Amino acid sequence: MRRLGLATVLALACAAAVHAQFGRGFFGSRVATDRDFDGRFHYCRLLYRPAMNGWGGSWRTDYPNADINLSIRLSELTKIPVSRSMGGAPNHLLVRAGGEELFQCPLVIMSAPGSAFIDDAEATRLREYLEKGGFLWTDDSWGTYQWQHWVRELRKVLPGDEYPIFDLPLTHELFRTQFEVTEIPQIPNIGFFLRSGGRTSEQGADSAVPQVKAIADRDGRLMVLMTHNTDIADSWEREGEDASYFYAFSPRGYAFAVNAVLYALTH
Repeated sequence: MRRLGLATVLALACAAAVHAQFGRGFFGSRVATDRDFDGRFHYCRLLYRPAMNGWGGSWRTDYPNADINLSIRLSELTKIPVSRSMGGAPNHLLVRAGGEELFQCPLVIMSAPGSAFIDDAEATRLREYLEKGGFLWTDDSWGTYQWQHWVRELRKVLPGDEYPIFDLPLTHELFRTQFEVTEIPQIPNIGFFLRSGGRTSEQGADSAVPQVKAIADRDGRLMVLMTHNTDIADSWEREGEDASYFYAFSPRGYAFAVNAVLYALTH
């Protein structure tokens, strides 16, 4: 990975991180409609209802600053045309698993899947989206319980006998679409990192090994990307809050994200 170069670029831009200046709060946002899409890149965040037996956050985890900051960095580090409002803010959007708006997003990102509930109608639509060329990236799940819960929900969408889950090897092209990513980064949330004196495994031995898992279609195209035992989006959301956290995690988190987005948009 081009660690030093990317760290320098991000550090120089950090003063313009735009963490909350656009005023989109947790409850003030709305579901995207056809009028919101303009042919440019939108960070599409997947909405979901919480499961009674889920654990580990909600769809709001890392929202909205992760959405804003990743959109800005994509516009700086790639040639991806990012949608912006008249005032310059990235047009990041909320989409439903069962909504028509989902089909206008080549990539949807889902936070804290260990908390999610997907009903049968949503599962049918989400499967249709993925089989038609869509791409789902889930991030920020930790430990055995959250993983098992998410797999149960995911199997409503993509049955295991047709769509096995596999570990994505570091030799896969996703890890080098732009940056050379040579290891799976374990990125904790900033609060845990600072309170623990620099530890990265949020659930101790049960989340000690960061993982990148995937599901591919019959032609080998990745449909689902799952980053487990890591919170990559926190490295975008919190990039300007603490220098030690930034230099430890943000360059690696952005490098992985740029690669993942480029893969999703080109496959």
